[in-house]
Amino acid sequence: MGLVQEAGCLSIIVLGASGDLAKKKTFPALFHIFQQGFLQENDVHIFGYARTKLSDDDLRERIRGYLGKVVSTENAEVLSKFLQLIKYVSGSYDSEEGFQLLDMQVSEHETSKNSQPGTSRRLFYLALPPSVYPSVCKMIRRHCMNQSDLGGWTRIVVEKPFGKDLESAEDLSAQLGKLFDEKQLYRIDHYLGKELVQNLLVLRFANRFFMPLWNRDNIDNIQIVFREDFGTEGRGGYFDEYGIIRDIIQNHLLQVLCLVAMEKPVSLKPEHIRDEKVKVLQSVLPIKPEEVVLGQYEGYKDDPTVSDSSNTPTFATAVLRIHNERWEGVPFILKAGKALNSRKAEIRVQFKDVPGDIFKSKKQGRNEFVIRLQPSEAMYMKLTVKKPGLQMSTIQSELDLSYGLRYQDVKIPEAYERLILDTIRGDQQHFVRRDELRVAWEIFTPLLHSIDDGQLKPISYEPGSRGPAEADELLAKAGYVQTHGYIWIPPTLA
Repeated sequence: MGLVQEAGCLSIIVLGASGDLAKKKTFPALFHIFQQGFLQENDVHIFGYARTKLSDDDLRERIRGYLGKVVSTENAEVLSKFLQLIKYVSGSYDSEEGFQLLDMQVSEHETSKNSQPGTSRRLFYLALPPSVYPSVCKMIRRHCMNQSDLGGWTRIVVEKPFGKDLESAEDLSAQLGKLFDEKQLYRIDHYLGKELVQNLLVLRFANRFFMPLWNRDNIDNIQIVFREDFGTEGRGGYFDEYGIIRDIIQNHLLQVLCLVAMEKPVSLKPEHIRDEKVKVLQSVLPIKPEEVVLGQYEGYKDDPTVSDSSNTPTFATAVLRIHNERWEGVPFILKAGKALNSRKAEIRVQFKDVPGDIFKSKKQGRNEFVIRLQPSEAMYMKLTVKKPGLQMSTIQSELDLSYGLRYQDVKIPEAYERLILDTIRGDQQHFVRRDELRVAWEIFTPLLHSIDDGQLKPISYEPGSRGPAEADELLAKAGYVQTHGYIWIPPTLA
């Protein structure tokens, strides 16, 4: 990063500032970055833009109302300083006047900071539904860009969902692509900001003992799992339009699959990493209908915002197969569901049975390497050991790295904090590239269309269960061997 890039003042514009996403994610993330000293108060201004008629103070009070619950009293002063950086502009998402007014306010801030023309930095965060992306982006392009480029920049952060299938995603990409270069667009997938997802490349490529094991010769199957112990709770209408595959599997879990399965990149440059992710996705074979189990929890349709004839899955297990030298024959099982018996997200790498097993340890279960993404971030290795005592018998135990125990004085940053900071720094590694998005949709669109057409129907399952029994049968068929009688207990601080 040259000094020039740091020269101009920074304006962060949150579009959709009065909405839920801005209140719960965007503003808290900006506050935490500010609190940690990454945003200088003499350098940055934050602008909220939305249709709602509010004064600057109204917006500040809304944010204080939400943040005040999580901010300790000793940080109250920092919060007040942060709130003073926020201004509000009201306008519609397709009106020239609103965006001209916004540009005027931002330019006034830049002038007041004596920012040289062309050196100022403008970050637009679209905390908005995707349907208004095209009109908002047209307005930004027309009225709110930096006029010349002397190390300054304009960057656009867009939230998922990016379309509903291949055609709509490509249409959206084409519209945004006409207005901005790829290097100006940051498509956010907050899973890529999670601490243990970011750790995957280090784990795989900085540790000698994983390298020879990480292939079809040693690994039997890999599961990437997302479970929630609650239903759609107030988001029924939104969720019913998208379903669990679009909401979780096609983006979050597929991104994790890329990092688990990709080859070592040439370097850590964002483009080299993203090249390898695209190659993995291009090697995924079409999903077979018999390798998919869909579920819908009982009571889902009781939500008044959900249609009585809804075919939308709230649970899905799909087996993906990667047709390349490293992974041929290894099933990647992607599984996500709501209203299940537990809440967690994890990667579970199951190794093959020990050849020539003299201890008959097969009955104990296989070796597994588990990466717990949330809650209680951890990594542990399930392995067979001798049961303590005079008998020669074996038992399953673990080698355990639990973050809460090992890194007690470290606060693990929220995904959004990291991703907003990456955008300011111009690092696109943890954002989704246009060609990556296209291939991801190519994989799932045929399956999604057969669900939308009613050809594939979800099986009813009881809330608080493991999901449909058929999903466990599919896992067993794919080769996953469940360990009985062993439970990993997250260690607690004494």
